[in-house]
Amino acid sequence: MKLAKRASRIKPSPTLAISAKANAMRAEGRDVISFGAGEPDFDTPDHIKQAALAAMKAGFTKYTPVGGINELKDAITAKLLRDNGLSYTRSNICVSCGAKHAIYNLAQVLFEQGDEVIIPAPYWVSYPDIVALAGATPCILPTSEKHQFKMTPEDLERAVSPKTRGLILNSPSNPTGSAYTAEELRAIVAIVKKHPSIVVISDDIYEKIIYDGLSFTNIASLDEGLKEQTIVVNGVSKSHAMTGWRIGYAAGPEAVIAAATNVQSQNTSNPASISQKAAVAALRGDQGPTERMVGEFAARRDYITAALNDMPGVSCLKPQGAFYVFPNVAKLYGTSCEGRDIDGSAALTAFLLEVAEIAVVPGVEFGSDDHVRLSYATSMENIERGMARMREALARLLH
Repeated sequence: MKLAKRASRIKPSPTLAISAKANAMRAEGRDVISFGAGEPDFDTPDHIKQAALAAMKAGFTKYTPVGGINELKDAITAKLLRDNGLSYTRSNICVSCGAKHAIYNLAQVLFEQGDEVIIPAPYWVSYPDIVALAGATPCILPTSEKHQFKMTPEDLERAVSPKTRGLILNSPSNPTGSAYTAEELRAIVAIVKKHPSIVVISDDIYEKIIYDGLSFTNIASLDEGLKEQTIVVNGVSKSHAMTGWRIGYAAGPEAVIAAATNVQSQNTSNPASISQKAAVAALRGDQGPTERMVGEFAARRDYITAALNDMPGVSCLKPQGAFYVFPNVAKLYGTSCEGRDIDGSAALTAFLLEVAEIAVVPGVEFGSDDHVRLSYATSMENIERGMARMREALARLLH
């Protein structure tokens, strides 16, 4: 059976593949500690689950409008005004089956063959494939540790071409945890406004997971004119430990949102009715569980960053948000152990999984082969045990 060419251009998610490999090893009885999953290890707060139960008991189990129920759209517009100073109406909102789904819908209606979309690297693994599925060309813009993995205005200006139609901005970032300040974003705004054909997709999914008193800033909130060039993407998966509920949303100009809703009508129809009611409770209810979760993440971040920086051959910037560290491990390349040659992040990842029984994700999948990604969305006990195993394994490489 002949497959379409686009199928051969798309890779399976490496993070899911690592998790599947770790689970298979656990099934064999091996004590694998996973640092691969990009989801909070906390349970969904009770008041959110109670809202879902109430919806089921009330029979709210049928189709809803494709782009989401009005109650949820109102909760989203209230959140965007309260937290981000952005004013939208229901017609500016499309609720989807997770933020990834929202970005996919947007790519389908905004980009096509011949278009280029700038993606700063390191990047979330799905961005390039989502752009490619729309027929457009992902243009990878490398960033450096010197600038905390954040693009500079000069970087962006050099990357723009006559074919540029999009910029995907993720702050705080997966995989680096870097977050742009308001001042840094204003400099980006100045470049984007010079190119009115560029649409900014601002992926704010880690907005609530931010540390050290840093204030989150959405790029569209800095300039009313830029708001018409920006689509805000967010959701409840990370902020409220609701990854499995699959609720994300896009907010932007009415014509773009209407088109994205039409695409959604042909691929999934509406998000799950029960999940929508749960998301209303998440956005309108007690935010204390989120604050407590972020406090625990901060303690884990401090521990894992210090542990990595104490390992020979490893250096790691302290992330400003999200729940990932992205240590530089390039000094370990060229080593070997028991016939295993470490020539890049994929080889090091395989070594750590087999020898240390810890699962990390190779940085090459995020656009930087000098690094690996570890998620600290796991218990402090697992982090302590995992770091001890990693230190011991790396010592074997450097003996």
